[in-house]
Amino acid sequence: MDKEKIEKYLSSLKGGESSYPFGPEALVYKVMGKMYALVSQKEEIPRVTLKVNPADGEVLVSQFDSVSPGYYMNKKHWITISLTGELPLEMIKDLSKKSYELVVSKLTKKDKEELKGTV
Repeated sequence: MDKEKIEKYLSSLKGGESSYPFGPEALVYKVMGKMYALVSQKEEIPRVTLKVNPADGEVLVSQFDSVSPGYYMNKKHWITISLTGELPLEMIKDLSKKSYELVVSKLTKKDKEELKGTV
């Protein structure tokens, strides 16, 4: 799995910004200051951690070997996907978009309005 493609997609989401607040090992993606994804940087098999609805997370963890409860995160609300190729790129993009949308849905009305105004 090409982690660069995932990173490019995560960066393309409206208002998305990336930084290394935890050091060079983890590239964090945020919208309006709220994290929606984390991509490991210095691992043999890269991983992406995404926010999920708890029920969806349970199903994904039970169905795929490459999906586990969120690494270093709230295991109820986050999953970690090892980029082994088990999940197709389109599925990971879809999960990434849903993670982003979950975070945006919890933003304040003011932040949502500000996000609408960004290009």
